[in-house]
Amino acid sequence: MIKQVLFGFFMLFIFVGNAQLLLTGKITDERQAPIPFARVYVKNSADLRVQADIEGKYEMRLFEGEYFLVFSAPGYDDRESYVTVNTSDLVRDIQLFPTKIKDFEDVEASAKKSNPGREIMLEVVRRREQINPWNYPHKVDVYIKATEKITRTGGKKKNDEKPPTTTEIEDPFEAEKKKEANLANDMNLVEIQIQRNFMPPKEVKEFRNAYTKRGSDRQMYYTTTVKSNFNFFENLMHLDDLHQSPVSSPISTPGILSYKYRLESQYEENGRKIHKIKIIPRNTATTTLLGYIYVIDSLFLVQKLELSMEKGNLLKYDYFTIEQTFDHPGDSICVLATQTLTYGTKFKEETSTCKTEVSFSNYDFKPNFTPKFFGNELAVTEKEAYERDSTYWKTNRKTTLSEEEIRYILVKDSIRDRMNRKEYLDSIDAVFNKITFWKIVWFGVDHRERAKRIQWTINSVAASTRPMYIAGPRVAPGFSFFKKWENERTLDSYSEVSMGFLNSDIKGRTWWRYRYDPFHFGTIGASFSHEFDAIRSFDAITQVYRRSNFIEATQLKLFHDYEYFNGFYISPEFIFTERRNLTGYKFLDGLDSALPNDDPTDFEPYQAALFQVTISYVPGQKYMREPYRKVLLGSKWPTFYTYYEKGIPKLFGSDINHDYLLVGAMQSFKIGTIGTTNYHAKAGKFLNAKDLRDADLKFPRRSDPFWFSNPLYSFQGLDTSLPSRDYFYEFHLIHHDNGAIINKLPFMKKTGIGLVFGGGILYAKEFKILHYELLSGLERNFKFSKRRLRVGIYWAASSGNYMKPTSTWKISFAVLDDRSMKWNF
Repeated sequence: MIKQVLFGFFMLFIFVGNAQLLLTGKITDERQAPIPFARVYVKNSADLRVQADIEGKYEMRLFEGEYFLVFSAPGYDDRESYVTVNTSDLVRDIQLFPTKIKDFEDVEASAKKSNPGREIMLEVVRRREQINPWNYPHKVDVYIKATEKITRTGGKKKNDEKPPTTTEIEDPFEAEKKKEANLANDMNLVEIQIQRNFMPPKEVKEFRNAYTKRGSDRQMYYTTTVKSNFNFFENLMHLDDLHQSPVSSPISTPGILSYKYRLESQYEENGRKIHKIKIIPRNTATTTLLGYIYVIDSLFLVQKLELSMEKGNLLKYDYFTIEQTFDHPGDSICVLATQTLTYGTKFKEETSTCKTEVSFSNYDFKPNFTPKFFGNELAVTEKEAYERDSTYWKTNRKTTLSEEEIRYILVKDSIRDRMNRKEYLDSIDAVFNKITFWKIVWFGVDHRERAKRIQWTINSVAASTRPMYIAGPRVAPGFSFFKKWENERTLDSYSEVSMGFLNSDIKGRTWWRYRYDPFHFGTIGASFSHEFDAIRSFDAITQVYRRSNFIEATQLKLFHDYEYFNGFYISPEFIFTERRNLTGYKFLDGLDSALPNDDPTDFEPYQAALFQVTISYVPGQKYMREPYRKVLLGSKWPTFYTYYEKGIPKLFGSDINHDYLLVGAMQSFKIGTIGTTNYHAKAGKFLNAKDLRDADLKFPRRSDPFWFSNPLYSFQGLDTSLPSRDYFYEFHLIHHDNGAIINKLPFMKKTGIGLVFGGGILYAKEFKILHYELLSGLERNFKFSKRRLRVGIYWAASSGNYMKPTSTWKISFAVLDDRSMKWNF
């Protein structure tokens, strides 16, 4: 049954794609801004309807004929458009205009009695274009102070501590030292001074003039203004490093239908009447904010905001609140003056409480930006910004430090000065370099030369032991080396000698890597190895360990990576290797009955010279410029890549001769408030296979028994892995609803469970294999140490023209990347 359903689905997709023509376009408002999730349908034909994406773009497939299209969106007048579909695809853009306030009031028939709060907010929304400060180009000075306080519980209680004896003398200076040490360890503080430049609709560039960090900034949010902007005058706020889905604003046309507004109180302030309006989500599954908006009477200007976010979709924190206050020059615009973010999280016996205070000053609404001032470079930090002293901050600090913060700065600076003394550093290094029993057995022996910025490590006994390995147990002592220069250049290497007990064989490897241009990721390196190698290292767990998958290889590799212009990377490699079979090696076969195994692949030894190059391009890649490095911020475009491999015949006696080409594209993007979609499409072919060996064949990643492998690179139900010399095509897609769908079910939001679904298609022309599968599952995020762990249970249904329909349950574990704030899929 599954096979028939899947086959019918794909045949219908192919038929419709060939028989219909594509109508595309973009739906915008009166100021040419996209209208997210607007609806498009054919008049008098309810089944022909689509919804625009978050950028207002829509696609509709229609047969040849004449159609009356209707474009609609909450808060805007419907608009009709006549189109004729002939023999080619066509584009139809449309502009919608806001509904008059009186008409808009009639959208909800349930509003039978007057609602002053809603009426006031309707008037604010009507004036939104005028009062929105981000509708005007401007410069502004920004001061940021972010603090973290750490509270620890557990351990000995004060009442459990041993009291001093009568012969002991309590030293008050010692108690003071302990108090200072606790303060230094239980608090972190960052101060930043920025000039922010903005051009509508979303062009931004900041110059960091100062960045002083005392302690760690790992848990702190909003230390730059380019990643997230809390602009509540937009329909949706994209806070990708904070929240799993875009946040719907209560000061917007769609927000009027997403929130309830209740006038809670009125009061006088500076001679003006202020309305305090409570914001209540209508549906917590898709609406996130809760709190208050304060509006000035008659002027209908926003005075301040006090809003909190629902816990469910926060990526990292347990809670998050936003407070904003506005100035009103000329009583015609809301200018952001201060912003306070309060957030935190708890890890077992440690609670982190954070606050980021931001002050905006010296606005210039008549800036003179040069034509190419804005671009993909969103922020610039020069070296001097990290070298500012207390004198600078006395002049440029915009908020008052608390007594605790002042004391913390004094203690931290004192500790810093003490720690930077050579005598202290030498004593620390002496402790670090000391050889102990546990370093030898478990952790590894480290040695540091701080003055030269050098550190090396010898593997521990545990790290050197290989009890389960091809051709029996081995011991592999290793040595790593690392050196860093002040300009962020680095040199690192790893070397290892491996000795086998069963076959008394010696193997080893060494690699060296030098990053000579950190800003362009310029890296050059080389490696040499004589060891076992896997024919299919990227394969199912049940196949990787088999003896037929291993060969012996002696290999030299040279490689180079470089970003030639923004987002464009070229990574060539040259490899020369001699490959030999494992005939004559002894194996431990005692576990073959429990873990089925086989015999090694038999072949004549040969030599192979390979040239490989990967070219990738990320259009519109955004980044921040640090003094010696580049911090990537992502792009709204896919990553396009091409991989070419040439087996070079006769070079240094090489016996192979083949050419392989692979092209692909992958992307992760959010579809409004309904979730995050990831896809990966690729196609490849051996252009030449005159002398193609097993180790150079390309295999699709097949499935594991219970493990849900990364669905962007593998198939969950593929039970075989045939190499294809001819064309092959792969497409993978996975969508996480981030709670937007499942949270609409009663009580489900409290569980924190999210829905995921997707699928994959594989076609290999040589074997005429067509494999396809559908995926669905449930996921939940947990705290794991100080990280976020996602646990998922999935159902995969697979079929194809060579296998019977099958289904299986699988499980996966993934850890959130703290740097990119993204999951692996």
